[in-house]
Amino acid sequence: MTTPATGTAGAIPLLAARSSDEYRPLPPGPAERRAAADVAARAHEIARRLRTDLAAHLHDRRGTATTLRAIDAAHGGGYFDVPEAAEWDLEAAAEAFAGRHQVVDVQTHLVDPGRWGRRSAAALAGFLSTVDAGRWGGGVDPHEIDAARWASLVFGTSETAVALLTSTPGSAEENVLTNPQIDAARQVVDRYAGTGRVLTHTIVHPNLGPDEIERMPGWRSALSPSGWKVYTLYGPPTAASPTGGWFLDDDEVGFPFLEQVRSVGPRVVAAHKGLGGPVPEASVAAASPRDVGPAARAFPDIDFVVYHSGYERDPGGQEGPYAGPEGARGVDRLVATLETSGLGPGANVYAELGSTWFLMLRRPAEAAHVLGKLLVALGPRNILWGTDSTWYGSPQPLIDAFRAFTIPEPLRERFGYPALTPEVKEMILGDNARRVYRVADEVPVPAVGDGWVGRAAAELVRSVSAAG
Repeated sequence: MTTPATGTAGAIPLLAARSSDEYRPLPPGPAERRAAADVAARAHEIARRLRTDLAAHLHDRRGTATTLRAIDAAHGGGYFDVPEAAEWDLEAAAEAFAGRHQVVDVQTHLVDPGRWGRRSAAALAGFLSTVDAGRWGGGVDPHEIDAARWASLVFGTSETAVALLTSTPGSAEENVLTNPQIDAARQVVDRYAGTGRVLTHTIVHPNLGPDEIERMPGWRSALSPSGWKVYTLYGPPTAASPTGGWFLDDDEVGFPFLEQVRSVGPRVVAAHKGLGGPVPEASVAAASPRDVGPAARAFPDIDFVVYHSGYERDPGGQEGPYAGPEGARGVDRLVATLETSGLGPGANVYAELGSTWFLMLRRPAEAAHVLGKLLVALGPRNILWGTDSTWYGSPQPLIDAFRAFTIPEPLRERFGYPALTPEVKEMILGDNARRVYRVADEVPVPAVGDGWVGRAAAELVRSVSAAG
């Protein structure tokens, strides 16, 4: 693996004011501003004494250590366990962030630049302009998030062993990446890096008409997806959802779709829940995970992966402990639907952390509550790692931050949260996804210096374009 880096994602990685592809970021609070000032001063001093470039320092694991220590201090301590030596020494940083098992990222993205003029590109371009205003101020260059860049960031600058490639919502006519293009990227990586490094979703919009559901057997045969990805918040109004979108538990769309999943397999449904709007014709109400519990209870032989875990970045405040089903918001909606449906830990529902972890880690008390609630409601075997890369650059700083994170003992004692132990973190970072997505125990990874990413870059771009 190459030395982890974050590319050109911002002056201070993990503290840049970023968004997801669904909404714009909130301004930093006082603690975030204190952390940013602390990082700037501390990193400048370390770089000066090490006689190294400041930007280079900020974008390697020592910079990650400095940032996490600053966030921890700004929030009173007890959240990120990072030794001071990791700020100065790469070997100490590597030891501090080391893991024992392979990382499986169940949410990664790329675009086909040739489809950039399509309808769904507008929402994505708006997101990118908030990720790095300096970089994208003159307009978005889709080549910076194409298949070659995706492989470089996910596999070349992080320890990710297996990545699941998915896509944004939209029909084949309007999306920035189609189902055949997802499969084309997988096939190229199979040839260069070995079978099993890339898993795929096939995107289904069952509310757009019966033809969509009828095409699923053909997609299953031609594309070999590891799961079916749905965006319930996307699409025109239906009888079940008059404001737009649809629900997994409605008789008109959801249940017929799930019957087809049961029939053709694989029996894995990945549903975008949370981070509502704006996307084309979106219904924020349909982004709620309230339908997950009833659907999972009705289809116990299907695994439901709740992408983003129902999380919402609420301008009114941070998430705290679970407050019950009445008036539930954010992740509490997922907890409530499981509670009211009689589904406990180890059931057929899984929470995914793509974007959710990035947006929470700068507010570690909120992160502790969200992870604590998920551990209680779903259990440590039912939480999956995802990052939403390439939207956030290299996944490595997110991996390192998660490995360093702890739920402070006072919160555990007060709210009954279990400890986020190294063993539980390894389960979340890879072991759980292996079970859900049928991944081998150990996927062969080319040796450091193999250079397959560079050799595959041109073919990745050509193959994805040709499949569109």
